[in-house]
Amino acid sequence: MTKSIISSNQRRYDENQTKMKEIKVNRFTSLLIVLLAYVLALLIGYWVITFQVGDIYMTVLIADIAATIIIFSFSFFLKNSSMYDPYWTVIPPFIVLYLMQVYPEGNHLRQIFFLIAVSVWAIRLTLNWVRSWLGLEHEDWRYKDLANKTGKMYWLVSFSGIHLFPTLIVFLGCLPAFYVIKKDSAIGVFDFLGLIVSVAAAIIQLISDEQMRNFKKKAQKGGIMQSGLWKFSRHPNYFGEILFWFGLFIFCLPISISEWWTVIGWISMILLFVFISVPMMDERSLNNKPGFKEYMKKSSALFPSLKLFRNK
Repeated sequence: MTKSIISSNQRRYDENQTKMKEIKVNRFTSLLIVLLAYVLALLIGYWVITFQVGDIYMTVLIADIAATIIIFSFSFFLKNSSMYDPYWTVIPPFIVLYLMQVYPEGNHLRQIFFLIAVSVWAIRLTLNWVRSWLGLEHEDWRYKDLANKTGKMYWLVSFSGIHLFPTLIVFLGCLPAFYVIKKDSAIGVFDFLGLIVSVAAAIIQLISDEQMRNFKKKAQKGGIMQSGLWKFSRHPNYFGEILFWFGLFIFCLPISISEWWTVIGWISMILLFVFISVPMMDERSLNNKPGFKEYMKKSSALFPSLKLFRNK
């Protein structure tokens, strides 16, 4: 009997080890495919930029869309829209680097500050995606729900809603870069403030994501995260994202009235999270977590409340 139990346990262990190896291979291969897709997208985007279509804004936007189309092509042929997920964080640093080439006359220290701010945020979020992504066998639950709802129209919806729309939103968020990178004035207080706020925002995202990751490891199914940064709002990671884009806008200050339109990027981010991301996540929690409706009534959705709970 003892030998049988030992043999059974050993067989189970060997099976688990084999599965783990398969997962690692599949995940490694998947990451290589993603890397190939993004290298190709960046090369195509840079090639499109050489045509200098219109002004600098239009040139970068068209290149950005061209790169998005490459990623969408991979998403379509691999039947996985999560191919696009890293695009949100991968592209901004390359936009900044390109603008640094276009405007060599800009204040170099300010350019470095801005690049550091964008790079810290981008590297942190991209690595977080790499850690959590299981491979091409895995696709974001939101995309699966969308596929079930849209049926045969899914890939048109995927291109417009999952790929193109976020690309446009991020492009709007990057608008301050077009002014900051070419500014040749001396470094001022807003440059330091912009750097501090942007990096602080990335740290908020890092802490909140790690707290949630640790909570999921220990919590029972259906548990509601209400500790750490999560006791101040239901989505502190989203708050960190909005704060980051505000930090980039701070770099622009002080600016003339004619340049205030660049704030549209930050406003777009707020609208995206308030009206799309937060309601979608809350709806899922309402369906999967008993008691979440009551929690919603007494908690802040996005922006941190100084009180532990907000009474309504």
